Amino acid sequence: MTKEQFIEMITREQESLRRFLRGLCSGDGFRADDLAQEALLKAYLSFERYEGRSRFSTWLFRIAFNCWYDSQKKRGKEFEWLSFEDTSSVGPPDGPADSSMDVIYENQQLYMAIGNLSLQEQTVILLFYIEEKSIKEIEIITGMPSGTIRSHLSRGRRRLKEYLETL
Repeated sequence: MTKEQFIEMITREQESLRRFLRGLCSGDGFRADDLAQEALLKAYLSFERYEGRSRFSTWLFRIAFNCWYDSQKKRGKEFEWLSFEDTSSVGPPDGPADSSMDVIYENQQLYMAIGNLSLQEQTVILLFYIEEKSIKEIEIITGMPSGTIRSHLSRGRRRLKEYLETL
């Protein structure tokens, strides 16, 4: 792969990568952007090691997930549930500037609902439903076995439904 091909592939994936990281960062766009930048830099520095055994996006998301995971460890939140109590930084996903308040409110509720899930449930829900990754790709990105991923998806869906029905 040439550097030009690499840059083209990064360009196609960067928005979904930022969206995924924003979900993991409780809607904190600044933190998600910092992590995305770190992941893209790491990917650029090691793009020659990409062997093509999985999709490029899967490889890139694995790097980003590792960056996010490392940042969680540094913050002392390795296995804690994320808290969405401070929703001041939550807004619409990078869409048009004229988004209505209804859209902002809906996204805020979604981030809050996702925040009520365990760390593992959040990760698999974001990857499976928001980023449309397959179970196999989620296995590669997170290092979880497929049965565990399916369990987290099932529990996560149930918990999201329960939370959203109480609103």
